[in-house]
Amino acid sequence: LHGGRLPVDDSDAFCTWCLSDFEYEGETVMMAPASGFYSDPTRGRNEVRIAYVLRKEELERALVVLAKALEAYNNRPKR
Repeated sequence: LHGGRLPVDDSDAFCTWCLSDFEYEGETVMMAPASGFYSDPTRGRNEVRIAYVLRKEELERALVVLAKALEAYNNRPKR
């Protein structure tokens, strides 16, 4: 597992959006919002956890899809 900060304000919403509303060339990415890994609810709001269970080529592809998801999420119309 590895964690990282993303340029999003709410990783819970981003992770949900990736699974329900986003695809790039028929694929998406699944991550765990990091907020649930902290006892302090204010921490981890822009962090995710990713499991490295893929072959190198699949992981590289997942990073491409993640980059496209971040671009689309941050450029989507705000509600």
